Amino acid sequence: MNLQVDKNIVLKQLELSDAPDIFNTIDTQREHLGPWLPFVETTKQLSDTAAFVESVVNSPKDRLEYTFTIRVNGRMAGLIGLKDINRANRKTEIGYWLSREFTDRGIMTRSVRTLCDFAFRELDMNRIQIKCALANIHSRNIPQRLGFKLEGIERAGELLTGGVFTDLAVYSRLKKDG
Repeated sequence: MNLQVDKNIVLKQLELSDAPDIFNTIDTQREHLGPWLPFVETTKQLSDTAAFVESVVNSPKDRLEYTFTIRVNGRMAGLIGLKDINRANRKTEIGYWLSREFTDRGIMTRSVRTLCDFAFRELDMNRIQIKCALANIHSRNIPQRLGFKLEGIERAGELLTGGVFTDLAVYSRLKKDG
């Protein structure tokens, strides 16, 4: 399944063949991604990424989580997905990251908007949340631009590289928020 963001950007559902592109992006951009994404430190070889991709692609239908590569003019730019989908309570969380060369172009904001529309309309979700490290201003700007409400700070909510806990800003948007 693909979600068309605009004429240049497509969210392409994760496939096994995406593992090399994802690993190469992580491996060549550790300084850019590592401070905010704990998995960067433990992603040491292609097989690490391949195992992650396989776990997503082969997850049981009732536990399917939607993970997409972000493709800009056909090139892999990052990942975005719905995680911790709670169908009974119709809520989910969006996670994302973007390659350095694609930042500051509105790509992630448009991609998150598209994924929100998909979650609300196609999956009938009622609540979407996004958690960002408090100090990650670039990531926090995305839910703010899209009308998410800051609910509060989750103290020491994520363990980052080097064994350091970071506080997380917790944002949410409800279906009725429009």
